[in-house]
Amino acid sequence: MRNILVVSVNWLGDVVFSTPVFRALKNAYPAARVSALAVGRVKEVLELCPDVDEVVVQDEGRGFLGAMAAIPVSFSLRARKFDAVFMLRPSLSRTFMAWSAGIPVRAGFPSAPWTFLLTHVADDTGCDLIHRSDVYLRVVEAFGVKVKDRSCRLEVGREARESVLTKLRVHGATGDQRLVVIHTGGNWELKQWPEGAFADLTGRLTREVGVKVVLSGGPSDVDRVRRIAALSGVDPVILAGTTTLKEMAALFKMAHVVISADSGPLHVASAVGANVLGLFGPTDPDITGPRGQGRIKVLRRDTRCNRAPCYYLECADNTCMKSLTVDDVIQTFKILKS
Repeated sequence: MRNILVVSVNWLGDVVFSTPVFRALKNAYPAARVSALAVGRVKEVLELCPDVDEVVVQDEGRGFLGAMAAIPVSFSLRARKFDAVFMLRPSLSRTFMAWSAGIPVRAGFPSAPWTFLLTHVADDTGCDLIHRSDVYLRVVEAFGVKVKDRSCRLEVGREARESVLTKLRVHGATGDQRLVVIHTGGNWELKQWPEGAFADLTGRLTREVGVKVVLSGGPSDVDRVRRIAALSGVDPVILAGTTTLKEMAALFKMAHVVISADSGPLHVASAVGANVLGLFGPTDPDITGPRGQGRIKVLRRDTRCNRAPCYYLECADNTCMKSLTVDDVIQTFKILKS
């Protein structure tokens, strides 16, 4: 095969978990061009994957209307003459699109009543019990591709590194310092550590350990980060809302340690090779834990209610995250940095 399409997943952390899929395909077919079909919000992270040759952006609709919207895209894909398509999650619109594009090999998970449109069906037995990355790899394994390396890898470009170094210098920081990056956000509140705990951690790392703390995040994190900085009693570098995703990845790469709850940026940090300390509560690190190149430490307490992954977004107590103390994090941090 010389022309392969992978239909990507739609969320940042999941895209990081899918990177071994692209590497497995490149290892199996070194001369092939491997393209990713993805929604626009994950384009930047796919561009950091060294085994992706091209990102084709197409935002997906839902159900029947989504299938109809996929028709013009299928004509475009047909013209590109892909030899195979690997769909990493069940999707009516994407399955219909791949079939109507005439791609001869179509591998994916069963999705009644459209499974008959697939030529190779991945085993979905027990997918909720294994790591998300291993779930995605089942799709290429269904076609007989051997998986030699299951780690997640992203590569940071020189331009992004130089750009973030410039932003650090504005705040009087340099890449030569012992930078500890704290990412305070998460895509849902249940996974977030309390602001007061982050503030206490920021202050203690600065005063007791002597590191320079950088608070990262996207535009939606800016207000929370400013509150945390104000409560910390120190002067951390605030880069939340000022970096692109590629610049954030470069920041993580140069960090001594990255501390974050279970979030897309945590997995980006791990994939670029940073040492990471993950704060887990409702989610299970055996299923969504970091799988990157640096050292990895995960903190999680058994609070009974989180013995299975919890998605009760209306939880008023958030006991599982509040059970993680600043002392816990400081102690684990010292082990990780040694």
